[in-house]
Amino acid sequence: MIKSLLFVPVCAVLVACGGVEPPAESAYAAREFAPSVSEAPCKRNEASRLALFGDLHVHTSLSNDAWNFDVRAQPDDAYAYAFGESIQLPIGDDYLGRKVQIDRPLDFAGVTDHAEFFGEQSVCMDPAAAGYNSSFCEVMRSGEGRAPQLVMQIMSPFSKRRQDVCGEDGADCAGRAATTWQHTIDAAQRWNDTSEDCERTTFVAYEYSSFRMGSNLHRNVIFRNTAVLQRPVSYLDVHREWDLWRILKEQCIDGDTGCDVLAIPHNSNISNGRMFAVDYPGADSPAEQAQRARLRQQIEPVVEIMQHKGDSGCRNGLQGVLGGEDELCNFERFENLAFQRFVGEGEEVGQCYDGPLADWVPHLGPNCLDRKSYVRYALVEGLREQQRLGVNPFKFGLAASTDTHNALAGGVQEADYPGHLGNGDSMVQQRVSFSEENPGNAFNNPGGLIGVWAEENSRDAIFGALKRREVFGTSGPRIQPRFFGAWNMDPALCEQPDRAERAYKGAVPMGSDLPDPASDAPVFMLAATADAGSRRFPGTPLQRLQVIKGWADAAGNHHQRVFDVAGDANNGAGVDPQTCAPQGDGYGQLCAVWRDPEFDADVPAVYYLRALENPSCRYTAHQCLQLPEAQRPADCQQPLMDPVIQERAWSSPIWYTPGENG
Repeated sequence: MIKSLLFVPVCAVLVACGGVEPPAESAYAAREFAPSVSEAPCKRNEASRLALFGDLHVHTSLSNDAWNFDVRAQPDDAYAYAFGESIQLPIGDDYLGRKVQIDRPLDFAGVTDHAEFFGEQSVCMDPAAAGYNSSFCEVMRSGEGRAPQLVMQIMSPFSKRRQDVCGEDGADCAGRAATTWQHTIDAAQRWNDTSEDCERTTFVAYEYSSFRMGSNLHRNVIFRNTAVLQRPVSYLDVHREWDLWRILKEQCIDGDTGCDVLAIPHNSNISNGRMFAVDYPGADSPAEQAQRARLRQQIEPVVEIMQHKGDSGCRNGLQGVLGGEDELCNFERFENLAFQRFVGEGEEVGQCYDGPLADWVPHLGPNCLDRKSYVRYALVEGLREQQRLGVNPFKFGLAASTDTHNALAGGVQEADYPGHLGNGDSMVQQRVSFSEENPGNAFNNPGGLIGVWAEENSRDAIFGALKRREVFGTSGPRIQPRFFGAWNMDPALCEQPDRAERAYKGAVPMGSDLPDPASDAPVFMLAATADAGSRRFPGTPLQRLQVIKGWADAAGNHHQRVFDVAGDANNGAGVDPQTCAPQGDGYGQLCAVWRDPEFDADVPAVYYLRALENPSCRYTAHQCLQLPEAQRPADCQQPLMDPVIQERAWSSPIWYTPGENG
């Protein structure tokens, strides 16, 4: 069933009444790249590449939805936390009530505050501003972080900046947004290590936050260096993602300023099937559609498969997906909360409408299911588009991050997770409760980390890894997965101490296409190293490695197969949720050389690695145990989500396309 917003007054839906016209596209033109004169080559540089861990989805008080939950941490605080320093967070009504510190510094990070209200927030917090007394500013200052008036600004397909806030020509918001954007740039520059030590890398970044028609279509925009747009492209100015891609290409990549950029879509699990829709509005001919698909592939080489709003990788029971149930697709199902909120009590969550007007059907929020909301099936749909258009718009590397709104870049440790939303989950009782009254309730999780295989810890090396999709995601642990594909491979490759170097010479790494066939079936080397943990928190051993294979049939059905390749699903390991004490053994490393036993040379296919840890306690189980028994909420005894989880890592895929590889 689809619930609409038809009861909302027309002017409220349009949010265009008295609106400010968006800037000319030339106003976004990129600045010249100004390299630091002190920048030195990294003294640690590995030809076979290093596993580096980071977080490219981080919000601070510059994001209004964080500010309204009493977060006061700035971008500098986010970088301080990411790289090992302690910062303060609110608790209850106390803005600075607790001190937190990451258990291990990250290698890289990027602050991605929502660009939509950069100017408006400054106006609304400044009593001297002309728009300070507007009704919009009164709501923004109210502390209601998800007030309907604010949500409608990023939900309406015709949204504009408001004249009563920004002035008739929008100049007040534009000028203040420029100051906020410069603040973001300056913080990234201060924390980027340009010495030969290369201990930390930062990226200038922001979030484009489209909630168009009630569907999440957010993207994090990441720049290679300081050649960045003069102003961020936000949803209030550009309502369609392909216009975002086009502006990034024309005003950044195609110029001569040294600007380079990519975008990372996230939370497709709450997109009502729209994140990976195959509809190309406005591009009618196959040639026009191929051009747009090529643009998307260029701008969006990576997708976020996991963050605090859940796992967007796969889901059981979806229409048009064959191959049996994948039990591990029941991981961190945040969208179930949204379905409780927006689907009538006692009603089933229906299939998303897919008719000719699907692009214009409004939703109160995520309220329908579709395979086009999940990354695994987007990868398969991309194979079909490759056959139809000659271009795969969904050729994604797989990544993860946190989406913290506490400025806690990389704060993913389950045992001491301090929450992600200021006073919305500052108390343990809030974080372990499944009540909708708590904005940061237990349907959320700590989020994940993005990993790259790069020669060194520098902007160019990490950005290069993102562009070529040699990237992986984890649900939090620092698992190091490797995935290589070829047509012939030494069966004893795993036994070689220089197996990575050998693999690079004779195979393609994750994120690549297999070359034209040279044998009957492709062969893959898959390996992973377990997270060793930190001084404060021990790591969890690996349980097994799997290869996920996807393909489509002539009728358009998607097929999935999960192969257990290394390790042991029945190794007897587990965890007691009553004590969180681990039981049984696992593996510090796993490696295998595996050939696809069901290969059909006529059928395009996509493969990726999933590495699984032994079972461990979810943060809710840890934190329920930290409360005195008399203070534990009822949800500690009857949780709506399993208190035992299997943390994991996903490699980027390797693609096979008959006759079109190389």
